[in-house]
Amino acid sequence: MTKFDITFVVTEEWLGLLGFDPKPATVRFATVPNVVPSEIGRGTDFPGFLEATLTKLQEPFERLLDRLELPKPSVIVYDTYLTWVVGVGNRRHIPVASFWTMSASVLALFHHFDLVVQNGQFPADVSERGNELVEYIPGIPPTRIADLPTIFYGDGLKVLHRALEAISLVPKAQYLLLTSVYELEAHTIDSLRKTIPIPLYSIGPAIPYFKLEDNDNDNNYVQWLNSQPKSSVLYISQASRIKEACGGEGVVVPWCDQLKVLCHPSIGGFWTHCGWNSTKEGVFGGVPFLTYPIFWDQIPNSKTIVDDWKIGWKVRKGMGEEMHLVTREEIAGLVQRFMDLESEEGKEMRRRAKELREVSRKATSKGGSADTDIDAFIRDISQSCNH
Repeated sequence: MTKFDITFVVTEEWLGLLGFDPKPATVRFATVPNVVPSEIGRGTDFPGFLEATLTKLQEPFERLLDRLELPKPSVIVYDTYLTWVVGVGNRRHIPVASFWTMSASVLALFHHFDLVVQNGQFPADVSERGNELVEYIPGIPPTRIADLPTIFYGDGLKVLHRALEAISLVPKAQYLLLTSVYELEAHTIDSLRKTIPIPLYSIGPAIPYFKLEDNDNDNNYVQWLNSQPKSSVLYISQASRIKEACGGEGVVVPWCDQLKVLCHPSIGGFWTHCGWNSTKEGVFGGVPFLTYPIFWDQIPNSKTIVDDWKIGWKVRKGMGEEMHLVTREEIAGLVQRFMDLESEEGKEMRRRAKELREVSRKATSKGGSADTDIDAFIRDISQSCNH
């Protein structure tokens, strides 16, 4: 098999955040200056952060390319939203691959956005029309307007044009990489393959499952999990400090190996904002979800988890920017019902979660969908560079 050296291009700030953890000899980092707002506090002005990322990184990236000595075969893999940074087509006779980090379903929504406009469902007031169904996107099950990405309404409209432009340029790349498990979004991926005229590879789950074999039990939280009964712990990932609320009933940590936690036998559920990586890790762990989406693709991911895969419940009710906060009493009642291992509804949800776990893990095994598409991608790069 062809082997590759991998260079990750990050800002100087990000290199500091990544630390100096051990990495394979074939992996290195290259940096560009901090020409975009800091990661710290970027959520206060996400449209401004995205605009700066798309307009200020291209020049330093070009200068970096001038300095880098890239061996053959080489390929530039870039986040789809960073099309303006990398450019499109062959860069200096180096093929480029667009790397889509959200679900295939969200890509399909953007790719067929013109159909939403043609059917009179954009723009739309979510508070009034949120329950209307979008039923004409190829490969996508019926979806409420309220379950579309938040970029389709409210403040998200400030950057919608940028996202749509980036998606429209995907066919100018030489390859498209999806981080989805093919079997979990087969209809969507098959549909995209019919409409996007470049090779498409579904390499998901694209999570660090290979690290699960490390016998690292030194962490306090792993030791605590080892002492808990099977399926008794609700893992809550909320990016905030809730130690006072836990009392002596739980453990709060600033960071953990999330996939290792989700695969631990004591975990009985996952409360999450539904980012795509977290969604895939929860599926790989075979746990049911309590979904609490806030932003961007978290909304349709929650819909997929609850309505399509049927492996979770929603915490919040309401639509779009009208979603209301949930009271302490509502949360307590919901969690008690959710963690009841004897309820018929809970048993069915957990049975389904275990089924999807096996589908996800099979994709990473020899001859699985991810294994096959990764091999195909490497083979195609090698062949194109030799011609």
